[in-house]
Amino acid sequence: MDISGTDRGASAVSTIATLAIGACLLAAGAAWLAPFGLGGTLRPADSPPLSYYLALGDSVAYGFQPAKMSAGLPPSGFNTGYVDVFAARLRTIAPKIRVVNYSCPGESTKTFVAGGCSGRRDVKQLHDAFKGAQLEAALAFLRAHPGQVSPITLTLGVNDLGDLVEACKGDFACAQARAPRAFAQLGSRLTSIVKRLGAAAPNAEIILTGAWNFNVDGLKQTDPLFRSADATIARAAAAGKADFAKTFPVFNPQGSITRQKSRLCALTFICSKEDPHPTDAGYRAIGAAVWAASGYLPRS
Repeated sequence: MDISGTDRGASAVSTIATLAIGACLLAAGAAWLAPFGLGGTLRPADSPPLSYYLALGDSVAYGFQPAKMSAGLPPSGFNTGYVDVFAARLRTIAPKIRVVNYSCPGESTKTFVAGGCSGRRDVKQLHDAFKGAQLEAALAFLRAHPGQVSPITLTLGVNDLGDLVEACKGDFACAQARAPRAFAQLGSRLTSIVKRLGAAAPNAEIILTGAWNFNVDGLKQTDPLFRSADATIARAAAAGKADFAKTFPVFNPQGSITRQKSRLCALTFICSKEDPHPTDAGYRAIGAAVWAASGYLPRS
């Protein structure tokens, strides 16, 4: 997800271009997280946590929040993201696991492979520095630590939707018309990424996070577009034999637009700061979804 004010068009949240800026994607309450496995009986994971947890993706995986960026905090200050939440859970069953987080704000599937992540200049530093493309950095790390990395989380896709809307200059009809081809290309790139990661770390559990719709002023109109993006990510996960963390129903509970808006206002900064990134509660909710998707059993 893009950074508000520094990534593509976040200042225009009321416009159709804002649909994809973020891209994107427990104060929230236990009832919200119960469907995603928190406190429930989880299935055993195929691959237990190993020595390293590798986190990859965009600003949501970075743990970005607008006030922290404005304050010029170093990466250590961005410590309430879903990666941090999930890592804390992992340490209940693998206390010595180390986190390597290559996530870069503004990353899309295109820049993930080719390099040129737009958000490098928008934060002081990355959590774990690397040169070139994030995919090559990840593959190099996996080659250097054979059999030592699991899990791997990956958050990508919503900035690709941002590219689509930007190409259409905010014309929603244009975005709808071009969406099938754009999502097919997104799915192909994402599937290739997952397969390359899996080939480099065949015993690692890979978990992709889904997208959600943060456009509070046009939920009814734009839900189908974001649902398609989310479904594309889910299919890529399945094609790459990875797990999928369902975030759409957390941020966009169906049945009531009013309820959706209330949830988005609580789990993101879209209502308070016109920024689609998650609040601490939102990151905890994503972390819960990732934990449930992982299938790790908590230590008894």
